[in-house]
Amino acid sequence: MARKLIITGNGLGMALNPEEFSLTTALASVWEEDHILSGEDKSLIGQCIGHWSSPRGEDELDKLHLSVTSCDLLESIADPEQNIHWLSEVGRRFPIATRNYIHKVASYFHNVDESLPDFFIDPLVDFIKETKSHVATLNYDALLYEKFISNNIFNGYNGILVDGMLDRGFSESALERRYGNDFGYYMHLHGSPLFYDDDGVTRKLSRYYLNVNQQDFGRHIVLTHVKHKVSVINGSDLLAAYWRHLSFCLAESEEIILIGYSGLDTHLNRLVKPYANGKSVKVVEWSGVDTREKRERFWRNQISSNVFLIHLDSILDFNQWHG
Repeated sequence: MARKLIITGNGLGMALNPEEFSLTTALASVWEEDHILSGEDKSLIGQCIGHWSSPRGEDELDKLHLSVTSCDLLESIADPEQNIHWLSEVGRRFPIATRNYIHKVASYFHNVDESLPDFFIDPLVDFIKETKSHVATLNYDALLYEKFISNNIFNGYNGILVDGMLDRGFSESALERRYGNDFGYYMHLHGSPLFYDDDGVTRKLSRYYLNVNQQDFGRHIVLTHVKHKVSVINGSDLLAAYWRHLSFCLAESEEIILIGYSGLDTHLNRLVKPYANGKSVKVVEWSGVDTREKRERFWRNQISSNVFLIHLDSILDFNQWHG
């Protein structure tokens, strides 16, 4: 069985609808919904980023991340029993408002009403069922997830692919192959809006229960500047477990396929690079991103000299999963 590792970015969504799946659209759409953030919440966020409209990309999300991290540190050394707080009531509200906003932005992507075409998804599903190849996602949409559900790829510990989620919540031990199982892995490397914390246990909502009024959410969404994504990952036991298993998947797989991934997540590139030199590596990307010559040079520097670059007018035309 020729098991492979498929890593997907937000390029799948961008190939379907570049406006709906852009971060700029998501940030503005959530900001403009009156029932998600209160006026006070927007004021707190606005004071942090220096203006009163929605955040403008990952750089401003990074400011929010650093501010929230600082607030968390100060709150961790407070002593509520002695009524000793380093933050004011307003200061304690800021991390809650920001995490709510970030969660709703991720939820926006998850709820976009688009579906992958059958000519793309059917060969992929057949390939996954045949080979139990691993899938790792960097994005927050449900494009692959909903199709894998409808095609019976997931079935708890007995699924073709597993993500460590059981009825009792996430367990890293549920990622261990036992009893003759040889399943592959489905890993949300940058988290999902479906993940929430419940009395110390990380659980996953059914996607049909996810809505803009959702209040149960954890710290399992890596929506910040690339230079601080690793700290968010390390702050989540769930995400840290996925990244540990990604190393296993890289070692086990005979080929790595990167599709719809920009190549800008340096923490991912550093992990992939040592495994890539001895394997076949395919990169499938939109031909409009830049010239082939420049992109080949970019991928050689980031991943490996043996990257095989596939430039397509639409990455959804790719179907060479076996090749």
